[in-house]
Amino acid sequence: MTQTTTPARPKRAAKPNGQWKIDGPTPLNANEEMKAADNGLNVRARIEEIYSKQGFDSIDPDDLHGRFRWWGLYTQRAQGIPGGKTATLEPHELEDSYFMLRVRIDGGALTTEQLRVIGGISTEFARDTADFTDRQNVQLHWVDIVDVPEIWRRLESVGLHTTEACGDVPRVILGSPVAGIAKEEIIDPTPVIAEISRRYIGNPEFANLPRKYKTAISGHPSQDVVHEINDFALIGIIHPELGPGYDLWVGGGLSSNPRLGERLGVFVTEEQAADVWEGVTSIFRDYGYRRLRNRARLKFLLADWGTEKFRQVLQDEYLGHALPDIEPGPQPTEPGDHSGVHEQKDGKFYVGLSPEVGRVSGTKLTALADLLEAHGSFRLRTTPHQKVIALDLDKDQVDHFVGGARALGLEAFPGLLKRSAIACTGIEFCKLAIVDTKNTTIDAVKEIEKRLADHEGKLPKSLSLHVNGCPNSCARVQTADVGLKGQLITNEAGEQVSGFQVHLGGTLAGFENGQASLGRTVRGLKVEADKVPDYVERVLKNYSNSANEGESFAAWAHRAEEDELK
Repeated sequence: MTQTTTPARPKRAAKPNGQWKIDGPTPLNANEEMKAADNGLNVRARIEEIYSKQGFDSIDPDDLHGRFRWWGLYTQRAQGIPGGKTATLEPHELEDSYFMLRVRIDGGALTTEQLRVIGGISTEFARDTADFTDRQNVQLHWVDIVDVPEIWRRLESVGLHTTEACGDVPRVILGSPVAGIAKEEIIDPTPVIAEISRRYIGNPEFANLPRKYKTAISGHPSQDVVHEINDFALIGIIHPELGPGYDLWVGGGLSSNPRLGERLGVFVTEEQAADVWEGVTSIFRDYGYRRLRNRARLKFLLADWGTEKFRQVLQDEYLGHALPDIEPGPQPTEPGDHSGVHEQKDGKFYVGLSPEVGRVSGTKLTALADLLEAHGSFRLRTTPHQKVIALDLDKDQVDHFVGGARALGLEAFPGLLKRSAIACTGIEFCKLAIVDTKNTTIDAVKEIEKRLADHEGKLPKSLSLHVNGCPNSCARVQTADVGLKGQLITNEAGEQVSGFQVHLGGTLAGFENGQASLGRTVRGLKVEADKVPDYVERVLKNYSNSANEGESFAAWAHRAEEDELK
């Protein structure tokens, strides 16, 4: 009897990923088609010549929902739309005819003159709104398209801009907030940040990346720029033969698929840094995945390639030479938020100030500029922790300045949670948000600190509380001691209410925790928004009762029994 066999089916060809150097530049989705049709940088001319004169209704949809981001503009959420509608309404149904405008501040460096201009724009054009972000920017709301050219004119008159503050581009460059002034600094990143910004920001060659691209550079030993969650990062290190330079990290990012960046094990000198940035960014542009937007970040390419291949491609195809090896540097021994009063290397002092989850106002920014100048200071820095740092204060001016800042709601010596709390924009203005974040966090921090006032000696030395309004992670919930991710939940009465999924024990470059790690989730653990103080108080008391001597909250949270975390 003859046995017949079914012929094997031919292997289905893998779908192209939209990698330009492999698949060619043909767009594979609507977003890529929009970018290919016209570079996002070109929309500025239309804003100035058409939209600002003819108003919101004249704006082309591709510009409104796409290219406007290249100039720091997003439509904000229409007021009064509940969180339950976020996932069911179309973007045009969610949006208002006003904009969020993001002022780009590379390295977080500002003068009091620049701060005063931002404050004036806020009060005149943005209903006195202003937030310090965890990307060292300032965000304004209620901006009318008719006012944008004048806002740009005022910003650019003092050396500020909104170029590529949003969009599929190189976003703001995070920099150490104490660059050039800290006594402990390994290397000052200011020249590198300035060179990258000069060469590449607004450069059409890098204005069409697969998705957003984040950069962080610090020469401070506290590693104060959350480098592990950036696409490209340089961290100060001393090579045993070549002296001070940078340790290169690539491929970090959070959102719904968090991944910590990895060291390539190479040493980068100050002179090489801008070229290395160009090389890594070019790899993302040329090899990054463009077909599926949820995989269009560098972290996915790194996961598939691995660090060895990534380094080889960088050296062979983009640099044309090898980079020296470098072993990992030491872990930080101090926190990187720079709160409080610190002596600078020139003998003057800087003061790290905490507003409430970054929320300020144009009036407050102008008053801060006045306060700084009255105390002989003309420089300040924003931070990756929604904070602000006053520089160059004489010793005999510090106490008086601290008191004046406190009167503005800017605290140099905040409590355990106010010092660390950050919150995203939330449902107040964001079209993606499901719950309120800013006010929820402000109220919760006040209540928790009041309840724990008599518990001082049993609490951790530091504790980060991060609150996000949706499943994305603008507020870095997976890297906080206590991270709260907004969602609608059902309470005991069967009602749908605002609440949060909880992440516990996340950390970045922790001076107490060693290596960075992502937070832990406990199955079924969700907290109603108005019960956040109850939950945080409960879990902190569980920590104080069962933690080992000297054990950080993050370390405890990863080993604790689930019942202790609920």
